[in-house]
Amino acid sequence: MMLEPPMKDLLTQVPSRYELVNVVACRARQIASEAEEAGIPLEDKPVSMAIREIASGEANIGE
Repeated sequence: MMLEPPMKDLLTQVPSRYELVNVVACRARQIASEAEEAGIPLEDKPVSMAIREIASGEANIGE
C-alpha cells in the first residue's frame, strides 16, 4: 500500500514524524468538529483531509 502523499512530501512541511502525527491528529479533530457543528457530512475521512492539507501547505502548522 502506498501512502499518498508520500512521507517525504509531508516531512518538508513538518520537521519530524512525531510532530507530523500530532499535527495531523489535531487538524483532523478540527475538521471533524467544524463539520459536525455546521451539519456538513464529510465525503472523506478527517485524517485523510488533514494529510492532504499539510502536504499542500494549506494547514497552518504553527497554530
